[in-house]
Amino acid sequence: MAEDAVVPTQAPGLAQSPFLRACRRQDVPHTPVWFMRQAGRSLPEYLRVREGIPMLEACARPDLIAEITMQPVRRYAVDAAIFFSDIVVPLKAIGIDLDIKPGVGPVIADPIRDAAGVKAVRELTPDDVPYITEAVGALVGELGGTPLIGFAGAPFTLAAYLIEGGPSKNHEHTKALMYGHPELWHELMDRLADLTVAFLKVQVAAGASAVQVFDSWVGAVAPQDYRESVLPHTSRIFEEVAGLGVPRIHFGVGTGELLGLMGEAGADVVGVDWRVPLDEAARRVPPGKALQGNLDPALLFAPWDVVRRRAQDVLDRGRTAEGHVFNLGHGVPPSADPDMLARLADFVHEASAR
Repeated sequence: MAEDAVVPTQAPGLAQSPFLRACRRQDVPHTPVWFMRQAGRSLPEYLRVREGIPMLEACARPDLIAEITMQPVRRYAVDAAIFFSDIVVPLKAIGIDLDIKPGVGPVIADPIRDAAGVKAVRELTPDDVPYITEAVGALVGELGGTPLIGFAGAPFTLAAYLIEGGPSKNHEHTKALMYGHPELWHELMDRLADLTVAFLKVQVAAGASAVQVFDSWVGAVAPQDYRESVLPHTSRIFEEVAGLGVPRIHFGVGTGELLGLMGEAGADVVGVDWRVPLDEAARRVPPGKALQGNLDPALLFAPWDVVRRRAQDVLDRGRTAEGHVFNLGHGVPPSADPDMLARLADFVHEASAR
């Protein structure tokens, strides 16, 4: 286990948090658990409070951010809260014309595919997102000893949305820019890395005690292209937030072939989706990292006996890692039963109690 780390001043009283200790590869009383997208569409209370309110408006109202972030903490025995927002919020804040369309996702009005478009990606300042600072401050006071995870999108995934104009299966335009115009590609990635760093720093300055960088689409990239076209920018993000003193988590989807490279990027914790068993992930990721994951979210629709057995398998394999945070291998599905998640969180604590 790693030596005890200094708890950041913006997170007083959290030295014994199982989640933070597991991220730092320290001894824990039980395996900590939280769920990606634990705050959101699977909760009836979320649907009630969001009724008639567009997603981006909800992400800009401190009262709604705080309430939605707290809802799963009240319902589940999770060891961390995840800040309610969206990875495109900082893009909207710097003036990119975009919307989050129900059933589709982020849609960009004018996709970025030339130098003029790249130059439109300006720096983010705290004044661009005062609602983030206000909401995080309120949450830290309400959460007490429960850590708050701040987050941001990674440059590749943000670039993919900006270039494609929305979600894409094959990322043709994104890869065409990456392969065919490498100088323009790296300028865009540099600007997006700056944006991600700034957004994370705002959240940590306000009191977030861990951060996660989501690279949802990077699994579409081959290892060689990741090393040349993505890794330098992701590495800079983790390097620039290293001095903040909070654990850094790096998560992508479909990234089994990239786990070793993601481990090189500099985060303290590598998130693993459901496709690679955690003991195999522990072999692929360089030493000195904790792992997070990785129950298949589809299992939430199976009978409890199946969920329990598979969750136990995740816990058993997770013991091969230097530190383990239990999570799903992706986000909570919208139609998942909240009672199943509550039962799962309790089981993880009981089955892993030291």
